[in-house]
Amino acid sequence: MTKPLVLTCGEPAGIGPEIAVRAWEALADQMPMLWLGDPRHLPGDVPHEVISDPAQAAEVTPRALPVLAHPFAGSATPGQPDPANAIGVIDVIARAVALVRSGAACALCTAPIHKKALKDGADFAYPGHTEYLAALAGQCEVVMMLASDQLRVVPTTIHIPLADVPNMLTPALLRRTIEITDEGLRRQFGIPKPRLAVAGLNPHAGEGGTMGHQEVDWIAGLVDELRGEGFDLTGPLPADTMFHAAARARYDAAICMYHDQALIPIKTLDFDLGVNVTLGLPFIRTSPDHGTAFDIAGRGIANPSSMIQAMRLAHRMAANQ
Repeated sequence: MTKPLVLTCGEPAGIGPEIAVRAWEALADQMPMLWLGDPRHLPGDVPHEVISDPAQAAEVTPRALPVLAHPFAGSATPGQPDPANAIGVIDVIARAVALVRSGAACALCTAPIHKKALKDGADFAYPGHTEYLAALAGQCEVVMMLASDQLRVVPTTIHIPLADVPNMLTPALLRRTIEITDEGLRRQFGIPKPRLAVAGLNPHAGEGGTMGHQEVDWIAGLVDELRGEGFDLTGPLPADTMFHAAARARYDAAICMYHDQALIPIKTLDFDLGVNVTLGLPFIRTSPDHGTAFDIAGRGIANPSSMIQAMRLAHRMAANQ
């Protein structure tokens, strides 16, 4: 595959630029890539070359990090986000999406952004990366998957208070989450018939209605209905017995009901190597499963493992697709 993977700069004051460099060092002999951002924001000692066309990336990658330059209004002081850079961060994401959708790049890997800085500097109207990417793609329906070599999980509800989960969790939402996950695993992960395990909402999956009623009222019925439509589903299953090794061997992804039910097991099993994948987009997008880490930015100690895994996964997904 000669089309490059495009990396966005993310928040310039965070660890994004330095982990991009470390990832290039680890993967330069494995895939073409380009970094989209302001060259001034890269660590000073990194070998990089500014390119004018993504097609140049394959030739440059083995010797230097190819940079498609995007000038920003401000400088980058590690640990101190500058609202003046907000427009640049937002525009880089949009430009990267355009590159992938045009076919100039094979996939997108995004570095962490800082939502408050974007809100302060540009009145950013989206809760985060995922929602902005969905808007750029035409308001498509998306789901968030966290993936590692040991486990894939999809939370049906995400960044809402736990008290709101029972009302937000509807048959329509769970159905679409399962459908999008199944399609993504087939199309981008190369799994012909994905096996999905559906968690219950309540302890012990409700234990027949004694610990909650949603499983009896509609979750089990929806799982049966989808199974009748050809989906390979099990559940609703007690979440406390879904994530040991023998259980994980029986499914390709776990559909969870809320944020922590999904993220606690994968971060316990594989904290440094988890990857955020957005399914449902008309292009491939991955991201490291961590934030901007302002407290260590610029010190050269940030762990690039999640970024490296995110790039590897995006490259494999592009090959599968």
